[in-house]
Amino acid sequence: MKKAKVTIQDIADALGISRNTASKALNGAESIPPETREKVINKAVELKYKQFSYMEAAGSASENQGNIALLTSNLPNSSHFGSQLLSGLEKSISTEGYTLSIYFVRENDINGMTLPGNFEPASVDGIICIEMFSKEYSQLITGLGIPTIFIDCAADIVYPELKADLLLMENEHSVYSMTRKLMDQGLQSFGFVGDYNHCRSFNERWTGFNRALSAAGIPLNPESCIVGRDRDYLLEADWMDRQLDALGEWPSAFICANDFIAIRVMKSLKNRGVMVPEQIAVCGFDDASESRIIEPHLTTVHIYSSHMGNVSAEMLLSRIKEPAKPYQVTHVATDVVFRDSTPVPN
Repeated sequence: MKKAKVTIQDIADALGISRNTASKALNGAESIPPETREKVINKAVELKYKQFSYMEAAGSASENQGNIALLTSNLPNSSHFGSQLLSGLEKSISTEGYTLSIYFVRENDINGMTLPGNFEPASVDGIICIEMFSKEYSQLITGLGIPTIFIDCAADIVYPELKADLLLMENEHSVYSMTRKLMDQGLQSFGFVGDYNHCRSFNERWTGFNRALSAAGIPLNPESCIVGRDRDYLLEADWMDRQLDALGEWPSAFICANDFIAIRVMKSLKNRGVMVPEQIAVCGFDDASESRIIEPHLTTVHIYSSHMGNVSAEMLLSRIKEPAKPYQVTHVATDVVFRDSTPVPN
């Protein structure tokens, strides 16, 4: 008989919590305490629920296998590019005899510069860091002397300071190309939405945006940009509404740091009766599944997430075999996908 699929209700029942709490925890809701979210995700790993089925709970790896530690402050959900990346990574390392164990880095760990309580460096062969955007904490990790790869990193890290391999999707040139294409369609004013100091990827997207303006002789207009701390738009339901109201001038196109920011922009514009793209065009980045659900469908940049997982595995395993070789900074190509949120045909 075919085994029944694990559901969110199964996870909730196993932990004695509500289905709503379990769902919010799996989707990274800020309202859920970190301790609760960790318990929910570890139970999802144990029960092999959907995208968590390929992971091992911390400390459960076999002694006969190598252990790759995933350090993260925010495990990617199914809509995040990192989910497919981790799946590709796990498949690649498992063929080499390694298991992937997850360790959550809480805010108090970062503030106190301490490692997760259940993390034992002596039992770890390699480290992969996702959503780790503190420069000082990144240096704490690399100081352990364990082969490490970062998937994205802090915006203010200078590459020679990292002392680890770094993997990014291509950010700058794709945003440059997307912005220039909109210019070719006659759009003349542009605003950027997203905290370009949040991480290296956002910073590179900001650079590509500014390079496109410079190449076209269009001055950057800060009055058309929303570049506040990117957590705020998640924590406060009306944050984007207030930011749009505060703009000195609305541009003809918003270039957003990712799809989720772009979707919030589109919803806020619609609430004000502003038509997308007839009055304002909107672009995102990541090609999340939501970008194909929102109406109109969102122009974005496609990331080859699973391939990035394979590349990250190759880089980390190579580092384990040759610890002294020069560090690598690798960008995996992306593709601009034009949809109905802009006037540019695909």
